[in-house]
Amino acid sequence: MKIKTKLNLSVGLLFLLIIILTLVSAFYVFMIKKDTENILKANYNTLEYSRNMLLSLDKINNDERNAIAVFETNLNKQNKNVTEVGEDNATLNLQKSFNALKTKSTDEALKSQIRQDIFEIMKLNMMAIKQKSDVAKHTAETANLWIAITGALCFLIAFNLLVNLPNNIANPIKELTESIKEIANKNYSERVHFMSHNEFGDLAKSFNTMAQKLEEYHDSNLYKLLFEKKRLETLINNMHDPIIGLDNQGMILFVNDEALKIIGMKSEDVIGKMASTIALTNDLMKSLIVKSLENESKIAIRKTLPMKIFADEKESYFEKENVNITIQPTGEDQTIDIGDVIILRNITPFKELDFAKTNFIATISHELKTPIASMKFSLQLLEKEQTGILNEEQNHLIDSIKDDSERLLKITGELLELSQVETGNIQLNIEKSNPYEIVHYATEAVKMQAEQKHIELFVDADENLPNIKADSEKTVWVLINFLTNAIRYSSEKSTITVKLKSDNHQVSFVVIDTGKGIDNRYITKVFDKYFQIPGSNKTGTGLGLAISKEFIEAQGGTIGVESKLGLGSTFYFKLIEV
Repeated sequence: MKIKTKLNLSVGLLFLLIIILTLVSAFYVFMIKKDTENILKANYNTLEYSRNMLLSLDKINNDERNAIAVFETNLNKQNKNVTEVGEDNATLNLQKSFNALKTKSTDEALKSQIRQDIFEIMKLNMMAIKQKSDVAKHTAETANLWIAITGALCFLIAFNLLVNLPNNIANPIKELTESIKEIANKNYSERVHFMSHNEFGDLAKSFNTMAQKLEEYHDSNLYKLLFEKKRLETLINNMHDPIIGLDNQGMILFVNDEALKIIGMKSEDVIGKMASTIALTNDLMKSLIVKSLENESKIAIRKTLPMKIFADEKESYFEKENVNITIQPTGEDQTIDIGDVIILRNITPFKELDFAKTNFIATISHELKTPIASMKFSLQLLEKEQTGILNEEQNHLIDSIKDDSERLLKITGELLELSQVETGNIQLNIEKSNPYEIVHYATEAVKMQAEQKHIELFVDADENLPNIKADSEKTVWVLINFLTNAIRYSSEKSTITVKLKSDNHQVSFVVIDTGKGIDNRYITKVFDKYFQIPGSNKTGTGLGLAISKEFIEAQGGTIGVESKLGLGSTFYFKLIEV
């Protein structure tokens, strides 16, 4: 509970108790007053009337007319002031006796009867006075009791507030004061522990955060900072990968020796300077600090090309990794960005091995094409009747050898295409191309293959599509690869749709099949080299989609796939409009 709320409730309770005590006291004072007024108003006046009637009765003989008038006046007042039980009969008897006395004013017997009636009235009122006096006394006693109870209750509550409330406020302040003194004496391990969730609890949390930061600051003295700084610099300089550290404003904080070698600058010319300023005169630094906007689509897979840098009189290859550094300040919940570390991993040995592998594959593939072509020519000669008539088994063997040679020729062709891509020797003839013609060539090329499985090919093309910047031959090759895969993995008597449409200044080529689809686990791998989906019919090399990806991206386009297991697949690529 908040301190303000607690004070408001305490003062409000005291105010309420004072009001209750005042109301109880006023109530019982009013009751006592009422009882007293009843005695004075009813009984005392009757006694006064009775006394006046007795005095005037004694004067009737001497001053008969005046005494009778006085008596009658007081008797009339008494008739209006009858309040007690039996007083009305006594007053009525007095009235009768007085009426008789007015005619016989000297009759002593009547006077004696009148006196007895008056005494009877006085007796009744005296008894009533005593009873009412007892009632007033009882009211006063009850008033004293309730006032005492209410007063005692108010006292106990007020005393409890007097004892506890100041302590609840003063004790935390006292404890906080002692803790502040400890902090002033450099005892930064001091903490305050308030369990309450009020202003003191918030104050304790802020105080503890301050003390923790002071303790951290105290423990991290200049010697330790310099030692750690030296150790960090030595560690960074001994790393074989170039490393550059930037703060959140883009200022260079540290650069190791490997990074200085490749950027061709000295440490004093780099550290403490803005990276953007250095990038104005250093192309390598410019390429390092430019943040590329990567497409984060789950379908389109972008390849991060290595950086080729000429340093130490040789070409080296590096992969750039940008590590964002964040920290969580002490006592706070949110993390803040404090800078970036650029790491260039030297992949030159791996790249050289990859080049050797690619050259080897290219050489072997090229050497294999000649004997395979010779095998095909020999098979063609064997199929001619001039060479000799073959039996059924021999024809079957020739067909098998022919299929195998076709497959070997296709594999060597794909390997040669891949080696061209990897060595950068891919020859593209980029020109203005008609997308309708590309689709027509591709569908005609696979038409026979589709008819063998009774698969219908549908072309859904938008009208008036613009020409595209593309290598028609390579683009047709990619589309044929898509269609061949769709036919291979589609069931018989199914349909395959080829869509051609405009999409944000690009033309999209989409192939939709109704095959078994691709599991989500393999969506991001289908364009990798040599990858084949587990459980599929492994008749190819796993290079077709990888080469397709290289062909499309070399033309500045994008390629991707959308698929769900059991619902077919959609392969697409997009090329820029002219």
